[in-house]
Amino acid sequence: MSSISGVRVRRAITVGLATGAMIATGAVVAAPAQALTVPTVTAKGAFVMNGATGATLYTKSGDTKRLTASTTKIMTAKVVLSQPNLNLDTKVTIRKEVSDYMVAEGYPSTARLIVGDKVTVRQLLYGMMLPSGCDAAMALADKFGTGTTVKARTANFIGKMNTMAKSLGMTNTHFDSFDGLSNGSNYSTPRDLTKLARSTMKSSTFRAVVKTKSYTAKTITKTGSIRTMATWYNTNTLLGWNGTLGIKTGSGPEAKYCLVFAATLNGEQVMGTVLSSSSEAYRTSDVKKLINYGYARIS
Repeated sequence: MSSISGVRVRRAITVGLATGAMIATGAVVAAPAQALTVPTVTAKGAFVMNGATGATLYTKSGDTKRLTASTTKIMTAKVVLSQPNLNLDTKVTIRKEVSDYMVAEGYPSTARLIVGDKVTVRQLLYGMMLPSGCDAAMALADKFGTGTTVKARTANFIGKMNTMAKSLGMTNTHFDSFDGLSNGSNYSTPRDLTKLARSTMKSSTFRAVVKTKSYTAKTITKTGSIRTMATWYNTNTLLGWNGTLGIKTGSGPEAKYCLVFAATLNGEQVMGTVLSSSSEAYRTSDVKKLINYGYARIS
């Protein structure tokens, strides 16, 4: 009897110790993690990924094709920055065709470039990505396209944009412009634009540009003097909020309000896209919800 009792006592002690250890480590008493509430956004399309792994964190009509407005300029920058032996300090003379284009399009968003001025490729990237200059986008497309006329060169550049989209696996994307002013066939999806963002943000030059709130360019005039341009301000008002690093706004009568975004906080990286938010204010609130949700999903 005593030996059996001894076994029972030892078992009780063992169970007690094990239970104590489990309680101490929280294995038994820890409450289950509270389920995250999936945010409701006004945007017709939205997508969020883990920037480090590419894993999907959120999607709402993530593969539905929509107009992209000026978020198109991310691809313009991607093609430029992918050019072999790129020299960011190369000077580009602003042609009269750039001014003519802006007039023909009814004066869309502009960097206010002046015909005859020499502007560096780096400055053109700032002029395109901060104030969303369609004139800067055209000057880049003209510079890095191939052909004997401005029209041929810009068309060739758009072809490079589509080739790049295919190489990045952007299977639901097509570009027919270098600036997002659609000619009837310029579209993408939240998932595809987020893929593009993740790829383009690997460029240190691009990251430096899109996180900049304001930039003042000094160009060279026809006579060789220095012109200090009016300061360019970034249209992305979320910069700096909760780790937001960029990337590009877009808006238009049909496209509504769009934003491709990236944010990093405490080592957690989220990237995403909203397309067709109903207003600028709703676009901001949509993105804030998605960034917070993305962080929470990762952690």
